[in-house]
Amino acid sequence: MKKSLFVLLLCAASPALVMAQPEEAKDTSWKKIYRATPEKINDLVHTKLEVRFDYDKAWMYGKEWIILKPHFYATDSLKLDAKGMDIKEVSIVKGSNKTPLKYSYDGYELRIMLDKTYKGGENYTVYIDYISKPNEVKVKGSAAISDAKGLYFINPKMEEKDKPVQIWTQGETEGTSVWAPTIDKPNQKTTQEMYMTVPAKYITLSNGLLISQKKNADGTRTDYWKMDLPHSPYLFFMGVGDYKIIKESYKGKEVSYYVEPAQAPYAKGVFGLTPEMMKFFSDKLGVEYPWQKYNQIVGRDYVSGAMENTTATLHQESAYQNTRQLTDGNSWETVIAHELFHQWFGDYVTTESWSNITVNETMADYSQTLWMEYKYGKDAGDEENYQGLTSYLSNPNEAKKDLVRFRYHDKEDVFDLVSYQKGGRIQHMLRNLVGDDAYFKSLGNYLTANKFKNGEAHQLRLAFEEVTGKDLNWFFNQWYFGNGHPIVKIDYNYDDAAGKAMVIIEQTQKTDKLFKLPLAIDVYNGGAKKRHIVWAENKIDTFTFSYTKRPDLINVDADKVMLWQKTDNKTADNFIHQYKYAPNFLDRREALSYFSTKGMKELAEGMNDKYAALREYTLNKLAQSKTSPEAAVLKTVETLATTEKNKKAKAAAINVLVKTANATYLSIYKANVNDSSYSVAGAALTGLAALEPANAYTFAKKYKDDAKGDLGSAVEGIIMENGAESDFDFIYNRFEKAPLTNAKFESLDAFCAYLAKVSNIANIKKGIDAVVKFRNAIPPAYRNFTDPAIADALKKISAAKGKEIEDYIADKLK
Repeated sequence: MKKSLFVLLLCAASPALVMAQPEEAKDTSWKKIYRATPEKINDLVHTKLEVRFDYDKAWMYGKEWIILKPHFYATDSLKLDAKGMDIKEVSIVKGSNKTPLKYSYDGYELRIMLDKTYKGGENYTVYIDYISKPNEVKVKGSAAISDAKGLYFINPKMEEKDKPVQIWTQGETEGTSVWAPTIDKPNQKTTQEMYMTVPAKYITLSNGLLISQKKNADGTRTDYWKMDLPHSPYLFFMGVGDYKIIKESYKGKEVSYYVEPAQAPYAKGVFGLTPEMMKFFSDKLGVEYPWQKYNQIVGRDYVSGAMENTTATLHQESAYQNTRQLTDGNSWETVIAHELFHQWFGDYVTTESWSNITVNETMADYSQTLWMEYKYGKDAGDEENYQGLTSYLSNPNEAKKDLVRFRYHDKEDVFDLVSYQKGGRIQHMLRNLVGDDAYFKSLGNYLTANKFKNGEAHQLRLAFEEVTGKDLNWFFNQWYFGNGHPIVKIDYNYDDAAGKAMVIIEQTQKTDKLFKLPLAIDVYNGGAKKRHIVWAENKIDTFTFSYTKRPDLINVDADKVMLWQKTDNKTADNFIHQYKYAPNFLDRREALSYFSTKGMKELAEGMNDKYAALREYTLNKLAQSKTSPEAAVLKTVETLATTEKNKKAKAAAINVLVKTANATYLSIYKANVNDSSYSVAGAALTGLAALEPANAYTFAKKYKDDAKGDLGSAVEGIIMENGAESDFDFIYNRFEKAPLTNAKFESLDAFCAYLAKVSNIANIKKGIDAVVKFRNAIPPAYRNFTDPAIADALKKISAAKGKEIEDYIADKLK
């Protein structure tokens, strides 16, 4: 599963919001509860479902045949998860005969007395007739999943004219049992058949292959999907809606993208690298893509980022991008890679318990680095890895958690920055430690040994040990079964008389734990370097290197793989040398970061970096600087604003020019305001607004119907600042329909300032309602930070409009 929504977007956005960490549950009794792997009394063998949907009631009518067998010990009973259902019949099936069984049901668990005692391994079939009522089930979501009712009817009564009618399911963690009685645990595996009866105008999608379609006399159609390879119940999927299917293939297997008709022209632009990803991952792992086909579908109002249902990944609608958005780069590409990699790590081999979710999510997170490195080069892979590192480090509370976690308040809690981003960085270190060949062979070993079964961290360790011949208990104990990370201070001493350089590495984390850290240290003279491998494992370690000429640079963690926070006390000359000669993305970024506050001339070197993202980073730092760039620097910026091929870097160059408020650059803004890139056009329009507000307002009105990304922000800002009463519908709709992100939070001031200028009281109240609705959608744990800012924004309206509006706001915030 790929995480999304407000809680997680905080991690990659405003530093102020990142500080607002949700509080831990006040009830700490869970810290004493060991979360064991679910006991297997009965095993799922095969699940057959016949379902039809009542759109008016948002119900699903189901008939189910489950083949099970006692895991080992004989048993005369069966317990199934079945949340919020009406149970009509429970029977044992023998041939063509059904015999009713005694059962009890508390709304969550269905306890069945079987017709006899069955021996270990002896199959039996249970039939259940039931009604699923997902909207009447009360279950908890998580940071990764905002809701957890399993089965979702989207706009079922067609009450929202701009929203399609859809049905989709979300099984992880244990949501499948809202719509299908099952043993809803990740250590169960079952084959599956699905008969879905839907209005004939709709398309369906489920796991496995579409075997047949039958038209019915009542205007419906029954689609038969068959999954003949075993997978876990949380990976079951149903999707229904008005979709166009864009078909490709990989080695004769169907690869399809299910998108709304209006999005069909862009589907390959978003998803079209999937077959290449399948080949890359298959080749690297030494394990071919294991399933019958691979489909991807986009669902409206989806409660997570994306979900790796076996052969049928579900994405949220943020995946949709048009040609202009794709010009800036496919923002969903790493999500597509993440979910695809789950088809191996998560679906083919599945975590045996939520405590071991790392064997699913850590691996999928790291696949993003692997893909970006392969497709776009080592700098791109290193940048992806660095983004994961900073996301984890920006949330100090996460350091308290083990990667493998046998104690947690709720199973949903394990879907966090530790299981994803921290775990991915641990994989990066492990890959560096054992080497690429051994790393990928070990992953293939783990997959092959546990195929269609379950895995845990120890099995992953054993797979690596079998390949490498190394005892890796120290690594797994430190990183998988322990918490935290090293915080280090690195100092350098030089004794020219003795020809000795000393590197002092001090671990300063405020815990008793000391980390064992294998480090590569490169010692540079000019462009020549000599590598030393050392192990830091004490509170303070000192490493001494001989020299005849004082080194220009000593580069600790030369491969830039360590998961740590560091204070690296290099000199300015060291960083100049590091930028020029050290090869890695993070080497260069660290140097540019150092000079962003200490040397404009040295920082400007980054504008010529070979990697576009570092050119963009440099330009953004120049734009943020309180010091105006020198004329020579601005000349380079001006050149980039006209010749840079990378659209985001070009936009960043224009933003530097905008900051100068110099009319000299007006022609550049006018030349780029119609650019195909939303980023470039948005930057140019912002520049135009500073010099010719009336002209910019005209452009903003012109582009308001095709305004996304940076252009959308620019258009929205200009119209809110300069707009008239007649612009209310556009401004209101932009705010009200915006997703729950930092960008929406940061637009509050401007939105409320605009409302303060509006005369129509009904519209003012409508706008206030949208602000309050946004406020109420923010998770309660964050409101101690967001509420004061929202209150201040609303005061702008009450101050301008008087007591009636002041009272209205007070009433709404009760």
